[in-house]
Amino acid sequence: MIMNYVKQTVTDVSVKGKRVLLRCDFNVPLDKSTNRITDDNRIIASLPTIRYLLEQGARVIICSHLGRPKGKIVPEMSLLPCAQRLSALLDKYIPLVNDITGEYALKMSESLKNGGVMMLENLRFYPEEEQNDPEFAKKLAALADIYVSDAFGAAHRAHASTAGVAQYLPAYAGLLIDKELSAIGDAINNPKRPFVAILGGSKISDKLGVIRNLLNKADKIIIGGGMAYTFIKARGGSIGNSICDEEKLQYCKEVLDLSLEKGVEILLPEDSRIAAEINAPEFTVAPSGKIPDGLAGFDIGPTAEGMICRIVADAKTIIWNGPMGAFEFAPFSGGTQAVTHCVADSGAITIVGGGDSAAAVRKFGLEHKMTHVSTGGGATLEFMEGRVLPGIACLLDK
Repeated sequence: MIMNYVKQTVTDVSVKGKRVLLRCDFNVPLDKSTNRITDDNRIIASLPTIRYLLEQGARVIICSHLGRPKGKIVPEMSLLPCAQRLSALLDKYIPLVNDITGEYALKMSESLKNGGVMMLENLRFYPEEEQNDPEFAKKLAALADIYVSDAFGAAHRAHASTAGVAQYLPAYAGLLIDKELSAIGDAINNPKRPFVAILGGSKISDKLGVIRNLLNKADKIIIGGGMAYTFIKARGGSIGNSICDEEKLQYCKEVLDLSLEKGVEILLPEDSRIAAEINAPEFTVAPSGKIPDGLAGFDIGPTAEGMICRIVADAKTIIWNGPMGAFEFAPFSGGTQAVTHCVADSGAITIVGGGDSAAAVRKFGLEHKMTHVSTGGGATLEFMEGRVLPGIACLLDK
């Protein structure tokens, strides 16, 4: 099944006076000691849709999850900090409703004035949310006349608030989801060429499906980060103590063979920054396929950086998902930083996948130079893999 990612949006329907159940992704990091938000990017990303709805005279009921409370009320995972932060950003008081399926929530939704807004408490305090329970979805739907999804980061989950409610309400994409689908979908399916994909990170299992899909679409695929060492070992290299998924070695060999059949070059880092452990204060550089026992690769090396930057300079479309090394540790941040600058300066259409690669772009202050930085993590990967996302498939087609 191929997912249609061209969806009707909130701008395709009259929302004045309508109660709109707006699913956002406010799964933001909180400081464990103060319970304050440490990164509000996901809240800020939702502002265009929220402001549009309020300006159009909608009555907005915001819902989201935060963390993994596993169906129980966990006070430190309350959405109160998000309600307070959004109140400050909108300069408008936003009440947080605790019993989200009770009479009070229903009365609150009915009493909202045009341009009014309220927020429901953490959806995952209820086990029925992740179970996609129809009765729970029906109770959520009873709060509203229209459903709008702007939670791209949760779109790969078939939960009550991401897919279930669309069985009971007309369902539209928010402005953020529309932007995500257009940017990533067009880059993968209608790229300007040369089309270069850069994939990194440590977990190879997350990316093998993406690589297989991109072998049908990209001109070159560059692999870095911890996942590169499984490929290097599959090619017969010695990787010392570097991270390696032994169970995926044969799969990597098949992918490398498939790339030759399809004429799509898979490029691995020629050299690596190596050390005995990840928190070592210093590193040495060695060929990636000749890493001594007792040492491990934690970042791509300078030769690999140069190779990537040369390829990126000629690209017209670049999709990048996953850092080139353990960039959280200063000695091993060089590869990711170099690639970030090269991608930012390329002049190409640049799509940065969510998660760690988005964090890296922000860390190096280059978010504004990218065409699009995704708010999704797993959802971005599954979309790049060509899989159907339940939270997108349920929305009305254009």
